[in-house]
Amino acid sequence: MKKHTVDMTRGNIFRLIIAFALPIMVSGILQTLYNAADMIVVGKFAGKESLAAVGSTSSAINLMLNIFVGISSATNVIVARKFGAGNKSGVSKTVHTAMAACIGGGVLITIAGILFSKQILIWMDSPSDVIELSALYMRIYFLGISATLLYNFGSAILRAVGDSKRPTYFLMLSGVINVVLNLVFVIVFHMGVAGVAVATVISQCVAAALVLRCLIKTDECFKLNIKKIALCAAEFKEMLMLGIPAGIQGSIFSISNILIQSSINSVGSDAMAGSSAAISIEGVVYIAMNTFFHATLTFISQNYGAHNFKRMRKGFWTGFFITFVVGATIGALVVCFDNILVGFYTDIPHVIDIACERLRYICLPYFLCGMMEVGTGALRGIGVATRAMIVCVIGVCGVRVFTVMTNAPYNEVRDLIPLYYSYPISWVITTTLLTVIFFLILRKREKEWLQHIEDKAVNG
Repeated sequence: MKKHTVDMTRGNIFRLIIAFALPIMVSGILQTLYNAADMIVVGKFAGKESLAAVGSTSSAINLMLNIFVGISSATNVIVARKFGAGNKSGVSKTVHTAMAACIGGGVLITIAGILFSKQILIWMDSPSDVIELSALYMRIYFLGISATLLYNFGSAILRAVGDSKRPTYFLMLSGVINVVLNLVFVIVFHMGVAGVAVATVISQCVAAALVLRCLIKTDECFKLNIKKIALCAAEFKEMLMLGIPAGIQGSIFSISNILIQSSINSVGSDAMAGSSAAISIEGVVYIAMNTFFHATLTFISQNYGAHNFKRMRKGFWTGFFITFVVGATIGALVVCFDNILVGFYTDIPHVIDIACERLRYICLPYFLCGMMEVGTGALRGIGVATRAMIVCVIGVCGVRVFTVMTNAPYNEVRDLIPLYYSYPISWVITTTLLTVIFFLILRKREKEWLQHIEDKAVNG
């Protein structure tokens, strides 16, 4: 049987990170493009209100998902660390605990999403010509949220052991299904926003089923046995300790983004539509940057389990360099071709101008976001989730919320420019803090480990 796991505690660091990150990046960008197809289809065939409705829901959806996304990230850290240390029993217990948490979380989010979607949109000041469509999209989306969580948890487990390729293939296939169903439901059956949501749910179910099949069929230590799915107290506690800070961080990010989205909403549906198109394009750049969060998280976690401190330092700076090159290149390309890219979403000149202006301020320096992702992944990889959360909340959310509050009210498109500035400023502040803290903690833990080895040698 073909071996899919990768030991990141040995071998060329640059090649390992690239080989691990590239499939995730390709799948993520393709998935973002597939999701962009949702908005392109509704924008072209159902009008700007439908475009605004689909595009303006991401912050609200993420707000309700973030705690469990954080726990899935913690699953990656714990499995990778135990895999790097050769603890097969610990890997198995973590896998079955993660699946139990995933199933329970799916039920809770489905109920909450259906009940509270419209109220959240009201808090976001969604215009009357958009809010009902947005609420419909969110309710249908949350009906299939269990599949989304199953894919996230399952792919986190596979990536933790170095298998980034198979989750990539599954996501690509589900994305193709999503695009095809979008076209059928919206153009052929005239289902509008509802058709886009149903297509998304079906494609997520396909991806989830394929990942679960991998976990069930494998003979490796991360094999999933349906009958063994249960919460193991020690592993679940560890997941919560690492995952809840990450989830809170994501939730506060979402709240700050909701505040920004509310400011954009107050300017009107043209600003919403333009911003939605720009955010969709930014999503492609973000996915490329977030790839290096996953690569750094897995690399640092495995090597931390193996106590390879020197290798962790090299991995951090290698991730920084690769992220800078990739982010600067993609950001520049987006800005060069912004009119063409936005033109896929809408034909309205004013809306295109709004989207392009946002892209120029945010996409060009997006490599800074990638470097921040590397710092976040490194800290979480050594188990420092709470401090990573505090730094990101202060550095990112604090700056953005301060900008929103000090520049209100927002009456026209030009008023939104200070909001765009807040993104690169927040990335610089946060990246600097994360880097300093990571190396200070790593140096302290290396000294503690060396002292432990020395004491063991003396006493043994």
